Amino acid sequence: METSERGPGAAAQDARRTHDAAGAPKWPGAGRPLRTGRARAGVPLRVTVALGVLTVVVGGTALALKAARQDPYVAPGDPVTGTYVSSRSAGDRAAAAVLAGPYRELPGPPAVAAPRGGDAPAPLPASRPLVATAAAPSPPVGALFSPGPDGDTGHYCSASVVHSPAGNLIATAAHCVHDGGFRTRLVFAPGLHDGTAPYGLWVPTRIYVDPRWISDRDPDHDVAFLRVRRHGGTDQRIEDVTGAELIRFDAPPGRPAQLTGYPSDRGTPVDCRHTADAEGPGQLRFPCAGFPAGTSGGPMLTDVDPATGTGSLIGLIGGQEEGGDDSTSYSSRFGADVAALYRRATHG
Repeated sequence: METSERGPGAAAQDARRTHDAAGAPKWPGAGRPLRTGRARAGVPLRVTVALGVLTVVVGGTALALKAARQDPYVAPGDPVTGTYVSSRSAGDRAAAAVLAGPYRELPGPPAVAAPRGGDAPAPLPASRPLVATAAAPSPPVGALFSPGPDGDTGHYCSASVVHSPAGNLIATAAHCVHDGGFRTRLVFAPGLHDGTAPYGLWVPTRIYVDPRWISDRDPDHDVAFLRVRRHGGTDQRIEDVTGAELIRFDAPPGRPAQLTGYPSDRGTPVDCRHTADAEGPGQLRFPCAGFPAGTSGGPMLTDVDPATGTGSLIGLIGGQEEGGDDSTSYSSRFGADVAALYRRATHG
């Protein structure tokens, strides 16, 4: 049975695909498909062989075709440290591309500050049945966009604001921001609903992933942290605008948790409540159906406060199978390695 993917589905892939001058398929991501869900096949071998022949026969023409296949919105960054530094102009152009589509920035209600310290709230009851259902937008949780050259401005992943000393950090899946290189056009819309971005559009200044994700797409390291700023010239901190989820490392498995994400074909989020169980030493498993394409990177929260909707981030949709299948979602465990990545993102 074919399983659902957490990034662009087949229709979104077709929409993103373009063609080079010879009519051969061209994809985002250094000449191969942008994989923002479970892995997709790369360029067929016969295409690679054909390009090799062209190199010998027509020389300069083949070099031109190779240049045409390079995605201008993917960059190598620093693979040794797993870091990419975004330019201000690239971020502002990406936000402008989203606003050129069906999305608008309109002021929303102020976020309710999450209490710090004190007793943890009582666990929310598990969903019955175990199927994700429509949820009210939460200010710190939103959709992630990567507008391409073809005018596609649909959101393709999810992310959440996480507490940090500088108040400027969001968390998502590594496969949402790095595949054959760092995505250079990223836009985060917290609290998105029905084409409205009530807390503005935010773009990365730096992206951090574990180098082991870059080297071999290790599912135990499918986590990314992004420092962000509001597009344009403001000095706002995202945490002051939306509030933030706390972050917790080494949370014991079996805890009641809430999983949230933005399906790519919907303008509002879905969520489900169950337990985050261990799946081997490096993964968490969340058995609940209904998290399709677009939900990758969505937060897995525990100790959710019913008054604010915020909680403690213990995982996010990604990891094994880059997110899971029709009935089960996964997350890389937030252990020592993710804690080190978080420290690097906040102090590096």
